Amino acid sequence: MSSGNDASTQAQKRAAAQGRAQGLDIGWTVFSYLLAGMAAYGAIGWLIGRAVHVSLLFPIGMLVGLAISLGYIIYRYGRGGLGRGGLGGTASPQDRGGHRGGSSPRGRKGDDR
Repeated sequence: MSSGNDASTQAQKRAAAQGRAQGLDIGWTVFSYLLAGMAAYGAIGWLIGRAVHVSLLFPIGMLVGLAISLGYIIYRYGRGGLGRGGLGGTASPQDRGGHRGGSSPRGRKGDDR
């Protein structure tokens, strides 16, 4: 009997470890998006600022890159539960083709008398 509990416990531990590993992987990906956006747009701002002799374009480029990166991160990871790229784990009723609001699958609410 205890072998069933041991197998269940081991499966739960494996699932938890995989969830932590996936979360860590996503964290590093988000961090790299932030750094890459700041570096790329900072470099563009630095090049343009150097060409037109306006040194303020470097920090402005970095802030623009940070804003674009944040927008992309929110677009990609901030939509939990939408099924496409979100981290909610389950699809919403609209994504599954289910019904919305107060309707039940048989009809309107209250019609099942």
